[in-house]
Amino acid sequence: MAYSDTHSKAIGYLLWIFGFMGAHRFYYGKPITGTIWFFTLGFFLIGWIIDLFLIPSMDRSADRRFRSGPVNFNLTWVLLTFLGIFGLHRLYMGKWITAILYFFTGGLFLLGVLYDYWTLNEQISTRNMQREW
Repeated sequence: MAYSDTHSKAIGYLLWIFGFMGAHRFYYGKPITGTIWFFTLGFFLIGWIIDLFLIPSMDRSADRRFRSGPVNFNLTWVLLTFLGIFGLHRLYMGKWITAILYFFTGGLFLLGVLYDYWTLNEQISTRNMQREW
């Protein structure tokens, strides 16, 4: 069975550079270990180094799990990671009200950004399925 290429190894490695904060783990749909990496600096940098070799398998797993479509996972994750407090990732997904709210509240006082790190893959998949109908 062929799977859609929802996630990119190149973006995964870019986020891995910031991986001691868990960015690449959130990107590949692993919010629990992403949170652990965030609070332990990549599980004391040991997990961060090991992840250098695990990214290809995390990429394949994410490609099987999430739905591709008009909302691009890579662009949305780059917007969240680097500009999340301004809500640009939400604006891109068509969530205008929360995008404006994020813009004026610093990503809803960073709690909204953390929520999006946990749920963004599912939000994008749901949005892509809605646009198929």
